[in-house]
Amino acid sequence: MLDRLTGTQPAPPWWLVVLVAALALGTVLHSRTWRLARNVVTIAHEGGHALVALLTGRKLDGIKLHSDTSGVTVSRGKPHGPGMVLTALAGYVTPPLLGLLFAALLAAGRITLMLWLSLALLGAILVMIRNVYGALSVLATGAVVLAVSWLAGPNLQAVFAYLAAWFLLFAGARPVIELQRTRKQQMRARSMYLSSDADQLAHLTGVPGLAWVSLFFAVALGALLAGGLLLAPDTSSITLL
Repeated sequence: MLDRLTGTQPAPPWWLVVLVAALALGTVLHSRTWRLARNVVTIAHEGGHALVALLTGRKLDGIKLHSDTSGVTVSRGKPHGPGMVLTALAGYVTPPLLGLLFAALLAAGRITLMLWLSLALLGAILVMIRNVYGALSVLATGAVVLAVSWLAGPNLQAVFAYLAAWFLLFAGARPVIELQRTRKQQMRARSMYLSSDADQLAHLTGVPGLAWVSLFFAVALGALLAGGLLLAPDTSSITLL
């Protein structure tokens, strides 16, 4: 097991990497598929809030995930200051940055390590979950990863790992676009209270919410470009007919 975890595994063929990337992109763009797959993004989003809250010395009360793919992470501490700002900032940037981390591991041939790291992160999040739907969502995701990492052959493991990395990279931008669309609707309705992460950050820092949305999008786009370069297949061996 230690040899598998610390060793390297071969990447799938170039055409399979391209096919998996197209499948991940289609999952993000197709509305019905996205609604189901977005639960994975929400797990990463709330996990990011929770991790940074702990790292900045805040007391974590727990995470709740809901069937509409929304979530909430509750922590206690100073209602202002760097810790609160970093905690609010972490949510939208975590999924694309996690995708970039996965891409770096896969580029180094660490497929098994990437899968087991995913399981460890899901296990840590599960401990923090405080509602039934959230627990079921994390358990279901973890069960799929465990089944692939334990029972599947090397080729299927590679395909699944690349699919997960591509999905997180492509999925980083869509929630940000949805966030800004919701903010526009609330502003048009003259809502008195905008509760998004961007608006919480605006309240904490005085920097407009749109600036934070732009930062979220820039991080997602940057992670996609960098991760795409890492995951891009080696086509030097392709023979043109």
